[in-house]
Amino acid sequence: MKLVRYGNPGKEKPGLIDANGKLRDLSSVIKDIGPDQLGDAALAKLAKLKTDKLPLVKGSPRYGSPITGTRKFIAIGLNYADHAAESGLPIPAEPVVFMKATSCIQGPNDPIMLPKNSVKTDWEVELGVIIGKQARYVSQKSALDHVAGYCTINDVSEREFQIERGGTWDKGKGCDTFGPLGPWLVTRDEVPNPQKLSMWLEVNGKRVQNGSTRTMIFSVAKIISYVSQFMTLEPGDVITTGTPPGVGLGMKPPVFLKKGDTMSLGIEGLGEQHQTVVPFKLVK
Repeated sequence: MKLVRYGNPGKEKPGLIDANGKLRDLSSVIKDIGPDQLGDAALAKLAKLKTDKLPLVKGSPRYGSPITGTRKFIAIGLNYADHAAESGLPIPAEPVVFMKATSCIQGPNDPIMLPKNSVKTDWEVELGVIIGKQARYVSQKSALDHVAGYCTINDVSEREFQIERGGTWDKGKGCDTFGPLGPWLVTRDEVPNPQKLSMWLEVNGKRVQNGSTRTMIFSVAKIISYVSQFMTLEPGDVITTGTPPGVGLGMKPPVFLKKGDTMSLGIEGLGEQHQTVVPFKLVK
């Protein structure tokens, strides 16, 4: 299944994409798509629905993040050997774990806002993993059983904040708008092997990232098992699993986002995102 949330920010409704690519409303079945709807039993119930009986949604509504209620937004750094090389950093012996603020989560096509005083805002197409069942000290063998589904993520990053402002990566990773998720959550039964997905990103129509999850240093299963040794993963938690090469920081000379730039990105089977970069504006 491809599960979505659509509508104006803060007023999204649950939906799904049917076999013909049409958006169907799920409001009569569930109130929203959050932690309570991500377990195996809840997803199995949704899978039994006769989608042709669900109301069609007319027009082209905005897509929000495909899930709500995320309590932890966990990220893995330097998880592609060639990206580590372009960053001038050694291949890590263990997964590099940091956090993105949940307040940065937004819809897949919402604008990306440059933070105040930003000079090095960058892009990163990444595979997102959405947890469906509590995971605590899980084995690598059983790790994928705890996944509800997968999604496309742009791990937008401000490199000066990340690298030059005291060494805490979180500073450059959780700015407002820096976590576009979606357009949809694809349930794990439709992604039998998350290590065989192609991925790409374009800036202003130019392809800058071409990669595949085949080249991850640490697999999705390894990441889930590893992170679960240090914190309990709960339904609705999101893990973004690293990016292939082609980020602005690695270019010679480096290239960073500016007002008016556009980004398009996608992952095989998980849908595309399209964003425009806008200047900082204080949102009350």
